[in-house]
Amino acid sequence: MWKREEAVRVPPQPATPPAPAPTPAPVQVKAPEPSIARTEPIRQEKAVVNIGKSVIIKGELSGSEDLTIEGQVEGKIELRQNVLTIGPNAKIKAQVAAKTIVVEGTVQGNVMATERIEIRDKGSVEGDLASPRVAIADGAHFRGSIDMQQGRGAAERQADHKPAAAASTTPAPAATPASTQPSTPSNTSAPAGVGAR
Repeated sequence: MWKREEAVRVPPQPATPPAPAPTPAPVQVKAPEPSIARTEPIRQEKAVVNIGKSVIIKGELSGSEDLTIEGQVEGKIELRQNVLTIGPNAKIKAQVAAKTIVVEGTVQGNVMATERIEIRDKGSVEGDLASPRVAIADGAHFRGSIDMQQGRGAAERQADHKPAAAASTTPAPAATPASTQPSTPSNTSAPAGVGAR
């Protein structure tokens, strides 16, 4: 006889609540140390300003940031405490004063730096240079004079030269010491070696 299979029944298990999600471990945040106890020096990034190729400036240019010029400037450039880079495309017709000056382009005018002037191989300067250190690369063009006196301004040096030049134009009288003059005998008629009696 035929017997129907009865499905095997699994006894129901008691319902268990789902396991709670693990709680994250508490995060410990360390308080920042006060800035007074910091041993590393605080470094400030120096901003470098660029004047592009298409920019033309006529007049006075001054600032307190490092500057790179690629365009044209006519007049005066003054960056006493900063680095001035005259790019390869720059054309400057100005009096230039800065802490450090790097010339890669063309400058017509006097250039004064308190630390260093560097004319690179494609650079050209027509004017006087005044700086304690001057470097002119092989292939650079320079026409003018160089003043490398340290610690004094150009105005002070020019003032010193004028009085010195005036004083040196007055000739001093020539003095002849008495010991170099030949002595002449009082009686020239007596033969040499014979005394007068």
